[in-house]
Amino acid sequence: MTAAFAEPVMVFDIETIPDVDGGRRIHGLDDLDDAKVAKALSQLRLQKTGNEFLAHHLHRVVAISVVLATRDQLRVWSLGGPDSDEAELVRRFFEGIERYGPTLVTWNGGGFDLPVLHYRSLLHKVSAPRYWDTGDDDRSFRYNNYLSRFHWRHVDLMDVLAGFQMRANAPLDEIATLLGFPGKMGMNGAHVWDAWLGGDIQGIRNYCETDVLNTYLVFLRFEHLRGRLSDEGLAREEGRVANLLQASEATHLQAFHEAWLGHPPE
Repeated sequence: MTAAFAEPVMVFDIETIPDVDGGRRIHGLDDLDDAKVAKALSQLRLQKTGNEFLAHHLHRVVAISVVLATRDQLRVWSLGGPDSDEAELVRRFFEGIERYGPTLVTWNGGGFDLPVLHYRSLLHKVSAPRYWDTGDDDRSFRYNNYLSRFHWRHVDLMDVLAGFQMRANAPLDEIATLLGFPGKMGMNGAHVWDAWLGGDIQGIRNYCETDVLNTYLVFLRFEHLRGRLSDEGLAREEGRVANLLQASEATHLQAFHEAWLGHPPE
């Protein structure tokens, strides 16, 4: 195996909905139902910033999906189950970091996913000492930890590929599509709230899993770009993804395989 997998790699993505309970507490909206609270929060945000996208602390996590790559295995799944509450999802995420000490890989994780998880961890009293270590407990974390923007224990692909210049940021969907990967499938982030209101939590989890697959495939190209995967290594690792999809009975993973490689799994 190449140096790219000397330690586990954990690609993750979260899906969120408005934190209507938090919004009620902060803004005194007790007399409104969930849909009206969400609308009020969007309008308040629009008035304040000119954009309806809610502040990080008012996002409630409803799905966390992961690709875990090690020397011996490759898996894609969503943490917990469809009925898991937010506290369980967040706790399981940080337990994975405690257990594996992986390289985290995201697309805009530094700008969105991780700050959201920080606030939700505070809310649910989740302890994550390894994630927050900057060298006090493990000296190797002093110069390579999860929190520092220019370290490599967390690779925010959007940030890195843009040369840490916000004006050069690009959407995952467009980069994945540019590289020949499926891009967005099933829905996009703007549809998650409606899917949640309609009871389609499984659809949200499936969508999140296809997003992390896109991110992982882009990551493999990045590892090739920086010389950590040879041409043969890249082909081998992409082949591992194809084999994973071929072995799956999940319809959304089969659809991802077909959209990527042009034919359904045998």
